[in-house]
Amino acid sequence: MPDMGNIRIKDENMNKTTIITNVQTRLFELQDLKYRDFHAKLMPTVNKEKIIGVRTPALRVFAKKYGKTDEAKEYLQILPHQYYEENNLHGLLIEQIKDYDTCLEELERFLPYIDNWATCDLLALHMMKKHRDIFIREVFRWIESDQPYTIRFGISMLMRHYLDEGFKPEYPEKVATIRSEEYYVNMMAAWYFATALAKQYDAVLPYIQQRRLEPWTHNKTIQKAMESERIPDGQKAYLRGLKVKLPK
Repeated sequence: MPDMGNIRIKDENMNKTTIITNVQTRLFELQDLKYRDFHAKLMPTVNKEKIIGVRTPALRVFAKKYGKTDEAKEYLQILPHQYYEENNLHGLLIEQIKDYDTCLEELERFLPYIDNWATCDLLALHMMKKHRDIFIREVFRWIESDQPYTIRFGISMLMRHYLDEGFKPEYPEKVATIRSEEYYVNMMAAWYFATALAKQYDAVLPYIQQRRLEPWTHNKTIQKAMESERIPDGQKAYLRGLKVKLPK
């Protein structure tokens, strides 16, 4: 008699292959080679051969349609992916999940496979605004991770969901204590504090005045604040005077 277990595994593998082929075919139909060449330069951590070249608006349209299919649920079970855009599609499908626990479960499975800033920053998770009180525990846990893109993701969630009505004075402290050699972690920390200066100036200014951040992150925060249209000129002038000399 045939081994039904082996047959079932073969059928599952064939189904996965079919799903992967289907998605990759659709993504290559959206390919823009000039965009691929341009975008690849912005992501030095990603091999150019793993970038198809799909513009984000086109990918969002595809993800919205694909997310309504039964196949999309099966696609979320397939990790790792071959192409950068497949990872982005995966993230956009997670964004469509409305149940908090399911969304968090899929997110936890996906985070270890994020290998670049663009995929990391693509995830907004707007539905988490309804769950700020419990979601913050996960955000803090990610910030304490030893994986750079998990840390970056945690900071981005703190920036997206906890700088307005969800803000608490202890939240910037969590970011200020980060010490990392990773460029993409420190850049996100600077982005967080520059945005915080625009939204919570009085609460966050002491972190700059007291030089609580690493020197590079401190200066990058001020630079980003200078570029912001949401910060008044008077505040910019004051912040400019708080720059520090970087060690050689």
